[in-house]
Amino acid sequence: MNRFFNTAGPCNPNDHYMLPAAARLPEVTRLIAQKLYFVLHAPRQTGKTTALLTLAQELTAEGAYTAVLVSMEVGAAFNDNPGEAEEAILGRWRGAADWQLPADLQPPPWPEASPGEQIAAALTAWAKASLRPLVVFLDEIDALQDTTLISVLRQLRDGYAGRPRAFPWSLALIGLRDVRDYKVASGGSDRLHTASPFNIKAESLTLRNFTAAEVAALYQQHTDETGQVFTPDATARAFYLTQGQPWLVNALARQLTEVLVPDQALPITPAHVDQAKELLIQRQDTHLDSLAERLRDPRIRQVIEPMLAGQTVPDIPVDTIRLVQDLGLCRTDPLDGLVVANPIYREIIPQMLSYALMTTLPRLTPIWLTPDGKLDPSKLLEAFLAFWKQHGQPLLKSAPYHEIAPHLVMMAFLHRVINAGGTIEREYAIGKDSMDLCVRYGGVTLAIELKTWRDRDKKRDPRSKGLEQLDAYLAGLGLDTGWLVIFDQREGLPDLAERTTTEPATTPAGRSVVVVRG
Repeated sequence: MNRFFNTAGPCNPNDHYMLPAAARLPEVTRLIAQKLYFVLHAPRQTGKTTALLTLAQELTAEGAYTAVLVSMEVGAAFNDNPGEAEEAILGRWRGAADWQLPADLQPPPWPEASPGEQIAAALTAWAKASLRPLVVFLDEIDALQDTTLISVLRQLRDGYAGRPRAFPWSLALIGLRDVRDYKVASGGSDRLHTASPFNIKAESLTLRNFTAAEVAALYQQHTDETGQVFTPDATARAFYLTQGQPWLVNALARQLTEVLVPDQALPITPAHVDQAKELLIQRQDTHLDSLAERLRDPRIRQVIEPMLAGQTVPDIPVDTIRLVQDLGLCRTDPLDGLVVANPIYREIIPQMLSYALMTTLPRLTPIWLTPDGKLDPSKLLEAFLAFWKQHGQPLLKSAPYHEIAPHLVMMAFLHRVINAGGTIEREYAIGKDSMDLCVRYGGVTLAIELKTWRDRDKKRDPRSKGLEQLDAYLAGLGLDTGWLVIFDQREGLPDLAERTTTEPATTPAGRSVVVVRG
């Protein structure tokens, strides 16, 4: 059986297409050689476990070290009881060592120790008994919280001075976040009584995404084994949509090779990649579904909400910016500054925020379809106005992210419209107080510019600026017409049904458009 693209758990080179781990972690072997302790953090499913497990196996096979990757995750069930957490963790360590290491490198029996001291005692006994320098990678360290996390970090810090004879030669903490964020997970600095909960670390490393060349190399492995070709444009499109996020790169390829183009005699094209993207967004697999949980975090909201509204991200703590980057939600673009990490996330974040609204919408009669199944924009506008006047007010109150509630309600409506086979693409015009929507259905493309008028803006009617922005958006899409939707959120206005209006308008470049106010 051929190898395949993996989207669940660590990769195995016998079963999965995968890239060499060392290329993405060139600094690690140096840190280990120098007997240093370090942190490796990266978003979920970027290959941390695969990379460190592979490295541990290579180091052990070379004969210089006893290297092993062990998990802390089972201790998360006992975050207020360090003793029980330690027993669970050490039980799993024994199992991990059993299959990773040869018989002569297995750890000794764990010594008896008091609760809160068992991790350090085990590592001391293992380091003393090991025939080679002991290297330990502690995976899922930030699954631990509260008292248990504090206890483990203090034990590691206390034992550090005994290395390498009585404590591991080198050790790494592996998780989603840099160590600076562990104070939050463990109850704050007042409880840790230290400026850093792991001040013995030499460096904090992150596992970067794949480059465009690495995505091409990964996909080429499939071509070499099956003969099925990814066209260069298809590979480039996959990199653009994912920005090299490893799980997305693999998930797209899995949909392409197993669902959309299973006939290996057929080449994979950019159109197929776009179809695969839509399938991923619709499926909301575990990786994408976990984004919804993160979006509820007030710190995450501080960053994401203004971005969706097209506003400049406010002056917020640097640690909050680092958090959204550590979690893989955002990245820093050399030209545009802080942006959503990739186009797939850019589409799925507002969809997830509007999902609850979409499920509560009333039944909508699809009057917007022509007899041959194409989208009729004038009928779509008629349907939206009727929906907005009748249901907009209560839905606005129930929408998450109050600043962009009108946007979410409109997107919930549009998702119902395109559910049977269309797409919605979104652009956040950061700093321009707008969001661009591109609706494609039945061969018809509709461009929509969304703007919000608030009391605090102290600005004139955004109509003029909105027409300029819509003009530029239409020019980029090669369209001659579209909608400018202005959500008027100022105080003291008539009810939504009374103030919702439409009017024809002409953009500065002479395009005929519709202005909707609501």
